[in-house]
Amino acid sequence: MTLAAIVCFLIAGICGTYRLLIGPGLADRVIALDLTLISLMGAIAADAARRDDATYLPLLVVIAIVGFTATVAASKFIEQEHARDPEVGR
Repeated sequence: MTLAAIVCFLIAGICGTYRLLIGPGLADRVIALDLTLISLMGAIAADAARRDDATYLPLLVVIAIVGFTATVAASKFIEQEHARDPEVGR
């Protein structure tokens, strides 16, 4: 069952990476980066459950903090750019 979850997370991560590379706007790329990071976190958590090993769980905390910080920073940037030019981020 965990192998199926890991495969699903892998497919979601590939879709997110594709959208990250192709996305038309900055906001689309930020959301795609979040999707990719959350998929990576889910795959790591499923693998840790499958192995019954908590070695990589601190890595989940680091990825969550980095992803959240990057999302907040990018949203502030998009907000400031949108105030100057309403066409940014579309």
